[in-house]
Amino acid sequence: MTSPVSRRAIAAFALVLAAVPAAWAESAPRVKLSTSLGDIVVEVYPDKAPKTAANFLQYVRDKHYDGTIFHRVINNFMVQGGGMDKNMAEKKTRPPVPHEGVQAFEKGLKNELGTLAMARTMDPNSATAQFYINVANNAFLDPKPGNPGYTVFGRVVGGMEVVNSIKGVQTGRTGMHADVPLTPVTINSAEIVK
Repeated sequence: MTSPVSRRAIAAFALVLAAVPAAWAESAPRVKLSTSLGDIVVEVYPDKAPKTAANFLQYVRDKHYDGTIFHRVINNFMVQGGGMDKNMAEKKTRPPVPHEGVQAFEKGLKNELGTLAMARTMDPNSATAQFYINVANNAFLDPKPGNPGYTVFGRVVGGMEVVNSIKGVQTGRTGMHADVPLTPVTINSAEIVK
């Protein structure tokens, strides 16, 4: 027989669990990006941007991100990586993933500080492997009438201090590319973690 205190503790724990959104209770996939400046852990949300999350996780499984760099860094905006090697050569990718920016936005994902989103060209359906981490609240990147915005599909849940170190590195121009870290910031490996 349980004591009244134990019953109250169990009831309180049950209330806490009930308050946790279903997606979190199922535990969204997490990916550890081991960089030359430290580890970043991101959580991705297949329930909000299913094709985009699956695309990112497949690139992780394929080891595509291993050895890539953060090739575009703009303090107070974002840090972008996942597509270039240390020589600024673009890695071969799979076909683009369909744009899910509006769907993800309607489910609460916005270009806010610490969120993870897909980089793309002017074509909304052009995102492949490159991603960015917002280092500021960038509402202008969110979908609006007549503007599809950018697809947010995850969030940094560990290592934001590493992201802050990356955003502060000195940058310059390399060939046709601007905002390139003068000392490369490498993603040594990316792996799905429990």
